Amino acid sequence: MTEPTQIDLPDDSSDDTTLRTAVVPGSAAGRRFDAVLAELFPEYSRTRLSEWIKSGDARLDGEIVRGRDPVRGGETASLGVVLDTQTHALPEDIPLEVLYEDADVLVLNKPAGLVVHPGAGNPTGTLVNALLFRDPSLSLVPRAGIVHRLDKDTSGVMVVARTLPAHTALVEQLSSREVHRQYLAIVVGSMVSGGTVNAPIDRHPRDRIRMAVREEGRDAVTHYRLRERFRAHTALECRLETGRTHQIRVHMAHLKYPIIGDPLYGGPLKLPKHATEELIAALRGFKRQALHAEILEFKHPISGEPVRVSAPVPADMLNLLAALRADGEAQKRR
Repeated sequence: MTEPTQIDLPDDSSDDTTLRTAVVPGSAAGRRFDAVLAELFPEYSRTRLSEWIKSGDARLDGEIVRGRDPVRGGETASLGVVLDTQTHALPEDIPLEVLYEDADVLVLNKPAGLVVHPGAGNPTGTLVNALLFRDPSLSLVPRAGIVHRLDKDTSGVMVVARTLPAHTALVEQLSSREVHRQYLAIVVGSMVSGGTVNAPIDRHPRDRIRMAVREEGRDAVTHYRLRERFRAHTALECRLETGRTHQIRVHMAHLKYPIIGDPLYGGPLKLPKHATEELIAALRGFKRQALHAEILEFKHPISGEPVRVSAPVPADMLNLLAALRADGEAQKRR
């Protein structure tokens, strides 16, 4: 197929808009416009192309057509590309721990306390600001290359796309549930077995900051298994099948085993009977949800080779686990 070309739009157009064109080959005659468009512009996801067809930003010989309309061959397909780039976020010299890097992706170990995206309450000091400082070309990639996020106080491994084709491929892998995401969670309560939570999640009907299990919500599936049991707590290995906002936190609270330290879903602090002073201090001093993204596995967006990256458990969670183990040993000696 003809290599697409890029044309600068007039000065009165949006700064983030470019026009890309490609000639539809004769061999595509009779095929759907949306399918041909996806082959002409493989760097964009089918979802994004479908949106541009509906909005009229994707055209055939300058005319607005439907995705299902057939092409004849020889026409010019055009895209008025408007991307959600990060040109307005300022680069900031914020240290990043890089676990894996090549020309297409960055895999990072995000510390607890670092916000991912700039917002009304956090215009600076975010992961996006740090990424733009480390690699200014990320300003040309949607969301500075971020394809999934971790909550501010969740630590662990995150992948960032460094190019538009890598971004498109990783988003599609996430959408098709091909990315393995494994977390360590320490919850309140002593579980007896693992299992699966299949419960839809949506915005809480009254508190817009919180999410909740709701029948009309988006499907959400979390698999979990016991890693270590304590007297009144459990360390879990959680695997995400879907990636809803606050998913593990909401699902564990739904099971009545909220994550230790969770300010939204954890409820008041509960201390085990006869807890050691060390455990009491550890629980009272743990000021974030005890949740860590420890393993991420995906297919490399360009080569297709498997990539597996792990982030070490941070010191605060290791100390909490040590205090829980020591408390259990102390009770055996009572």
